[in-house]
This record gives sequence, C-alpha cells and structure tokens, in this order.
Amino acid sequence: MQYISKISWNRHASTPFNVKSFDRSHVVHFGSGSSISASSAPEYLGKAELPNPEELFTASISSCFMLTFLYWAALKGLIIDDYSAEAIGTLAKNAEGKMAMTEVVIKPTIVFHENKNPEPAVLEELFKKAHENCFISSSVKTKVTVQSEQTATA
Repeated sequence: MQYISKISWNRHASTPFNVKSFDRSHVVHFGSGSSISASSAPEYLGKAELPNPEELFTASISSCFMLTFLYWAALKGLIIDDYSAEAIGTLAKNAEGKMAMTEVVIKPTIVFHENKNPEPAVLEELFKKAHENCFISSSVKTKVTVQSEQTATA
C-alpha cells in the first residue's frame, strides 16, 4: 500500500527570499482530497496559528495509537464510548546530536461502556499491543510513552 501527500509552496512576489524572510506557510494535500495549511513552528519563523510538522508528527503517532488501541479493545470484546488523548512531542537533540522528535507522550482518557473498566493488567496489555502494532510508532526511532490515570507503560 502507498499513501500519497503533496506539498505546495510559492514565494510571494513582494517578499524577498532569504533565510529570515521567506514565508514558511504551505499547503499539505492528502490523497483523500482534503488539504490543510501548515507552517513551521513559530520558533522557526512560522505562523503559530497553523499546524507545523512537529505537531503533525505528534498527532500522527497519537492517531495511529488510538486506532490500534480501539482495534485491540474491540477484539477483547470491550466497548469504548469515548477516547481522547493529549499527546506531547518533544523536539530535542538525539544521541547523534541532531535535533529530532525524541519522544512522544500519549495521555489517553478512555470511557468504557457502562463504566466497565478492564482490570489494570488488561489495560496495560492493550496499551502494549497498541504501541507494538501501531504502524507509525513502528516506523520511527522516537520513544513513545503511554500514560493513563489507570496505568503507565512505555
């Protein structure tokens, strides 16, 4: 399987093109036909109101983890009414001294149907399976940690 996205950017004719002045705004077009405007992070002269690659990276890991978790929960016969998660990506120097997304911490809040929460060991097993089987997490060197109020696993 292949998944396609396209990036488009153009210089505004009235803007000089140099390291400090070029506009970091661009459009990401997805194979589904949808698109979003994006920019670099404000720390790198981007627009704060637009998503940046680091946020998109963090969101892709969190989204993939959620979808994989829901799959494994459904296989276990658990019914989930609501899933939300805060994900925090850390940009720092890696072991090679390069700036990289070194860690993503996912903090899910999960509401099970009729408050039928699984035992902590079952929830931890589901987190582990979701992490080990998430296509995006399996594709990167970034440390992915899951923290929930019930249990924490790495």
